[in-house]
Amino acid sequence: MPRSASELTAAIHDRLDRFSPGQTEFHQAVHEVVASVADLVADRADWQDARILERLTEPDRVISFRVAWHDDEGAVHVDRGWRVQFNQALGPYKGGLRFHPTVNESVLKFLGFEQIFKNALTGLPMGGGKGGSTFDPRGRSDAEVLRFCQAFMTELARHIGPDTDVPAGDIGVGGREIGYLFGQYKRIRAMHHGVLTGKGVGWGGSEVRTEATGYGLVYFVEQMLERQKADLDGLACVVSGSGNVARYAMRKLIDRGARVVAFSDSSGFVHDPDGLDADRWEWLRALKEDRRGRVHEYADHFGCDYHEGKRPWGVACDIALPCATQNELDADDARALLDNGVRVIAEGANMPTTADAVHVLQDAKLLYAPGKASNAGGVGVSGLEMSQNAQRIPWDAGAVDDELQQIMGTVYETCLEHGEGAGGAVDFVRGANRGGFVRVARAMLAQGVS
Repeated sequence: MPRSASELTAAIHDRLDRFSPGQTEFHQAVHEVVASVADLVADRADWQDARILERLTEPDRVISFRVAWHDDEGAVHVDRGWRVQFNQALGPYKGGLRFHPTVNESVLKFLGFEQIFKNALTGLPMGGGKGGSTFDPRGRSDAEVLRFCQAFMTELARHIGPDTDVPAGDIGVGGREIGYLFGQYKRIRAMHHGVLTGKGVGWGGSEVRTEATGYGLVYFVEQMLERQKADLDGLACVVSGSGNVARYAMRKLIDRGARVVAFSDSSGFVHDPDGLDADRWEWLRALKEDRRGRVHEYADHFGCDYHEGKRPWGVACDIALPCATQNELDADDARALLDNGVRVIAEGANMPTTADAVHVLQDAKLLYAPGKASNAGGVGVSGLEMSQNAQRIPWDAGAVDDELQQIMGTVYETCLEHGEGAGGAVDFVRGANRGGFVRVARAMLAQGVS
């Protein structure tokens, strides 16, 4: 007996309560997608018979393991590691590793679930997965990070491979950590192949991978503005975070003539009313990448205002790019941005906007892009790195950037196709969710029940 959209939604919510109790981040991610696609499934008896929604909202497997390691004083520490292999209908599991004390199964299931649709939107053959650990690399020596990464990969290596599951970096996992993880994988498996992305350019990595998520975010925003016959030149931009995504989004905004007037890290935010130029951006890059400093040092050096313990959403701007972490922009922040005349909000982080804030932005008919669409450039270039590894042929930066722009164009056009409504208005949340879902659902149906 076919079920209505409301019946399907209720069944999935009940399933979450029974099988994933208390996993609030995961529930939030699933609820958003189901709200967008339940009517599609209600109209397809074959999708209902194949239980596409039920299968998509349950990971293929969740692998959990202990990670024991020694610090520099010889003391033993015990962390937990995970790999969530969520869905491989379109290709090998693909998604980053996150090392941070806030990591838990709920966070990784939400990230892995989002990754399914993000990867589908790129048009590349990648499934969805995510992993990580409670380990915090901040304040640890290189030797301690090395020992942890070796212990972590000793457990993970048996579950991954270039045609099975290809992890990448995420919060707390940058070039240093990827190098240590890859070295241990080679030691265990005696193979040098594309099992990780985000590797160094000299040993299997791709040009533009470091910049890809930030650059791709700006390329997506440009397409949103272009549809309104506008561009970035002279627009005031606020960016949360100062990691790779935020930094390279700022770099591309500067290149396009925009003014980056505020940015942040976990300690607070800087307001630089004149906007960063290329020299100030390079100073910030060196502060974060080379010295691992805090943004208040930028404010001290350049004489800007620093707001400790606060987020930058009260600063007047045309463009807001949340690039730090999940649920960092709440409903009050959304209203403050609207009151200050924001025109576009596009997510550089994964689910940085709370559900209540999303409703505020959508009710205001604002140009708002969810992370599974606007931050897909990172995994897009990871997919290109996998292709280069398989071919044993590196591509130059210009070729990779051209491909990145095409990938973001594919994501944008898919969002338009599935999200455009009456009068030409586009619901990018609906478009991203439906566009990614349809591609995965068709593949799952074609492959039978598995």
